[in-house]
Amino acid sequence: MSNRIPQLESVPLGSGGPQITRVGFGAWALGGGDWAWGWGPQDDHASIAAIRHAIDSGISWIDTAAEYGYGHSEQVVARALADVPVADRPLVFTKCGLVWGEARMQPSQQIGDPASIKREAEASLRRLRVEQLDLLQMHWPAEDGSSVEDYWGALVELRDEGKIAAAGLSNHDVDELDRAEAIGHVDVIQPPLSLINRTSAADVIGWAQTHGSGVIVYSPLQSGLLSGSFSAERVAQLDPGDWRKKSPDFNGRLPANLALAQALEPIALRHGANVAEVAIAWTLAWPGVSGAIVGARSPAQVDGWLGAAALTLTRADLDEIARAIRDTGAGEGPTDPLASTERTEP
Repeated sequence: MSNRIPQLESVPLGSGGPQITRVGFGAWALGGGDWAWGWGPQDDHASIAAIRHAIDSGISWIDTAAEYGYGHSEQVVARALADVPVADRPLVFTKCGLVWGEARMQPSQQIGDPASIKREAEASLRRLRVEQLDLLQMHWPAEDGSSVEDYWGALVELRDEGKIAAAGLSNHDVDELDRAEAIGHVDVIQPPLSLINRTSAADVIGWAQTHGSGVIVYSPLQSGLLSGSFSAERVAQLDPGDWRKKSPDFNGRLPANLALAQALEPIALRHGANVAEVAIAWTLAWPGVSGAIVGARSPAQVDGWLGAAALTLTRADLDEIARAIRDTGAGEGPTDPLASTERTEP
């Protein structure tokens, strides 16, 4: 690894949170194949090379989860960071609340029992080979009868004990966030946000702004659909073990989604960027969004979106994108990141 880490713009992750780069490395696909939400086979050596390249490129954080490959993604992250000097180590964010069984292709159970949450935290500490988790988030609301108060109370206790530096909630609605905040501050929320899936921009991102919570959005490229490199032919060739084969976005909704990605090409050309970078920059244009999680399975894929960290879309760009959303009918949710703020040209 290089001793000289490039400087990318950083912003605070919520009130009092650490500084993070505007884009972070997403490690979902690094869980490999042969599990319910896998992306097909993935070579661990390529995964490690991608992580190391992201760090060398200045990325300051990695997002993973126990669920990704049933612990495998966390283990790969640990291997990639094993000999990285402490001063150069990125923050590592992970998640809990999904418990898998012996049948690897069966979806995990959404468990919020406090004892289970604490066991999962200990397991993530071991897999990641650290003494403290930089951020632990509840992956999804529980479905085992546990309340938000039950599992959020456990996360607050882990934070108070120093087992985790920060606690967060992923995929939770405003009511659930309110109930958690009443017990202890929600440091970070992690909702989905892309040009196709815009629903979180209607409420939870604004909630985070009001409450001083950091926001890291996931799937800004809608699992690759907005990368500029997808086509109907490529979708047909996806590995049978790739969860996207079953997704409506890659089937019935595919034509509208691909048309929206194509509409970003003139904007990318004007900025000397690519379609992926424009799509990610759009998510970063939303007030309150601290950073976007972007996946990569190789160093080349990191290079394909890294420029989004420095790309600022103009008012004209945002208007053009809003028209493209309306014209294609792709996705749902608000279309203008600056609709509730003063319209000034960057």
